[in-house]
Amino acid sequence: MALEHITVLDLTHMLSGPYGTMLLADLGARTIKIEPPSTGEGTRRLLEKDADNSRDGMGAYFLTLNRNKHSVCVDLKSDAGRAVFLDLVRQADVVFDNFSVGVTQRLGIDYASLSQVNPRIITCSVTGFGQTGPDTGLPAFDQVVQAMGGGMSITGHPDGGPVRSGIPIGDLGGGIFGAIGVLAAIAQREQTGRGQHVDVSMLDAQISMLNYMATMHLLSGEVPGAIGNSHFVHVPYNSFPTADGHVIVACIGDAFFERFAAFMNLPELNKPEYRQQPVRYAARETINAVIAQAFRQQPTAYWLEQLRAARIPCGPVNNFEQALGSEQVLARNMVVPVQLPSGTTVRMPGNPVKLSDSPDDVFTPPPALGQHTRAVLQDLAGYSPQQIADLHALGAIG
Repeated sequence: MALEHITVLDLTHMLSGPYGTMLLADLGARTIKIEPPSTGEGTRRLLEKDADNSRDGMGAYFLTLNRNKHSVCVDLKSDAGRAVFLDLVRQADVVFDNFSVGVTQRLGIDYASLSQVNPRIITCSVTGFGQTGPDTGLPAFDQVVQAMGGGMSITGHPDGGPVRSGIPIGDLGGGIFGAIGVLAAIAQREQTGRGQHVDVSMLDAQISMLNYMATMHLLSGEVPGAIGNSHFVHVPYNSFPTADGHVIVACIGDAFFERFAAFMNLPELNKPEYRQQPVRYAARETINAVIAQAFRQQPTAYWLEQLRAARIPCGPVNNFEQALGSEQVLARNMVVPVQLPSGTTVRMPGNPVKLSDSPDDVFTPPPALGQHTRAVLQDLAGYSPQQIADLHALGAIG
């Protein structure tokens, strides 16, 4: 696989960091989860006893985020445990964490320290606000950065309050950009022979994803507000209720509107002046109301068939069952089975990155706590069975 030559030491916990290392593991990186002895990483406990959302004592968080990973228990707070970790760093390519700012320095495992034992090591830290700036020491979770990043202010309807994204885009965005940063550092290392530190701020990621809308504000000075599912330029571009659900129609530009108006064949939409975007936008409430009234007369499947035949951009508003069961999603191997050691099979989202030169994705189950400690220390660090037994007796490993 693409990253099978890369070894990642995964110090992450909760969501943003584990999602980033999951992406690397899915692409083939040998990803070794470094966990505290006895307790393990925090998400091992989340939902573990929830009958609906756990299997074999592991909740949905841990099951998904830690597939394709190995588990090694090391006490990083002890001198002996830190020495073990440094021996692993000597053979590794990447150390990925999402600790609060300052934690890696206190533990003596920051980039400055690790590069002394392995100049090729790449470290990545995903934090709420990054390593610099006045807010760097503040704690942050997903909704905090969603709020501070501006995205919540344009999500929802004008007559309601701010709404967070339904998926934890603050955490997930940090993990995605962390994985991208690691890949960029690996590519640069091929030219320089040196590693480097990757500093990813979850807030920075949210600002980046504002993209052209941020540029529009910086150009005009106008502060956008929430506009529901509509668009600030295109009409119709919205969700419309049907007899049994909702359909999205996205007419970008005059040509698509003309095609849509001809398809609907409603006198209220066939006005010559509506062929021009500024007039359509000024009349958007009237146009949307006419479309909504018409769409309520037939079920979603009817409208999708008719709209797609007319080559109008459209789609259903799927719930989870519909999205994860759709033919397109299943054809792309985006729902995959992962067999646990007990023989139970768990289905979860697949890998969205499809590489033509890589074999079909293989997903191994999330590891038991410390499951691979002995094998990794023997294979990667070259420890003897006696050394491992002595370290275990000290409590440095588990």
